[in-house]
Amino acid sequence: MVTSIAITPEEHRARCSALLERLHADELSGVVLFDPYYVLYYAGFAFAPTERPIAFILSAEGERALVVPRLEVEHAESKAMFDRVEHYLEYPGDPRSEVALESTLSALGVTGKLGADQDGYPWILGYRGPTLSELSGATVVRVAAQIEEQMAVKSVTEIALIRESCRWGNLAHRLLQRYTSTGATETEVAQRASNEATFAMLDAIGEIYRAQSFFMSGAHAGYRGQIGRNSAIPHALAGNIVFQEGDVLVTGASAPVWGYLSELERTMVIGEPTAEQERMFEHMKA
Repeated sequence: MVTSIAITPEEHRARCSALLERLHADELSGVVLFDPYYVLYYAGFAFAPTERPIAFILSAEGERALVVPRLEVEHAESKAMFDRVEHYLEYPGDPRSEVALESTLSALGVTGKLGADQDGYPWILGYRGPTLSELSGATVVRVAAQIEEQMAVKSVTEIALIRESCRWGNLAHRLLQRYTSTGATETEVAQRASNEATFAMLDAIGEIYRAQSFFMSGAHAGYRGQIGRNSAIPHALAGNIVFQEGDVLVTGASAPVWGYLSELERTMVIGEPTAEQERMFEHMKA
């Protein structure tokens, strides 16, 4: 019986070691990561970024620390990945979050020259603070390119999670096709297909399923408003459009599984395509 499909703590540790090995030639004292996807990749800690800064610190010796607001302490401490969890009370507040970050950097010896995905926590949702280089007085080297290169090479477990995502995204898309008909609305069809696929997924793997995504949970399929004339607009937004005969449809389907996503997109037509639609479709494939 399968009891877990998640990335193991051992794999997270191996990723940290591999990152340090990649950066060894740069003689960095450590790495600081703020991006939630990077933190999830190396530490298995999932969070939704807000005005409360969160930072993952990896020293050159391999010590791992997480700086979080007080309300995230128990969440962080439940992860076996961290050697230490430091916190501040709240943002805005006193002492500020930057004090906790600065003291943690000093305690781990991450000074002088360090790597980071970006020079400080991003200014989002009202957060305003100094850059990492201003805060630490260190020379900050951007390491996002090395991180992306490492993330691009998938492990066996990662591929299995992506395939699991494909399975349920595909089911949601099949149901989307089944329920799409003239007179129905984009919203009702997408919601019905997504809900049914999600319930089927939970029946199958519910006990071992986690989305670990701050965008969505469960299987989803929809049109994002790319229906009829709007199908020419890339990355549009859903508009509760009513389906009509001859509409060109652009779909999208996925399902987050332990932080991993697949993407299924199709171009379809309601009813029989016209000769011009067939010509343009073949032109697209060419």
